[in-house]
Amino acid sequence: MVKGTSRRVVVVDSPDPELFEQAIFIVRNDAFGKEGVTPEQVVSEACRVARDYAPSRRRWRWRDLSALCYAAMGAGVIGLVWLVAALL
Repeated sequence: MVKGTSRRVVVVDSPDPELFEQAIFIVRNDAFGKEGVTPEQVVSEACRVARDYAPSRRRWRWRDLSALCYAAMGAGVIGLVWLVAALL
């Protein structure tokens, strides 16, 4: 539905063009009157939200493993230590 009122919008280019081209945020009319919010803060928040929405292609990290994997690795290390101690 189209209204005859003027709106403030923030258009953010996509961090991942394969997913979407642009994100369009409609800013509330009273957003800039609250607690000294600046237009730069609104734009940076819109960029952060668009960046967080797109799936990131980040590197694999050790902390991404589940607790079960850590338990299995710990059991393997203990087993190797026991095996080495038994053979010596």
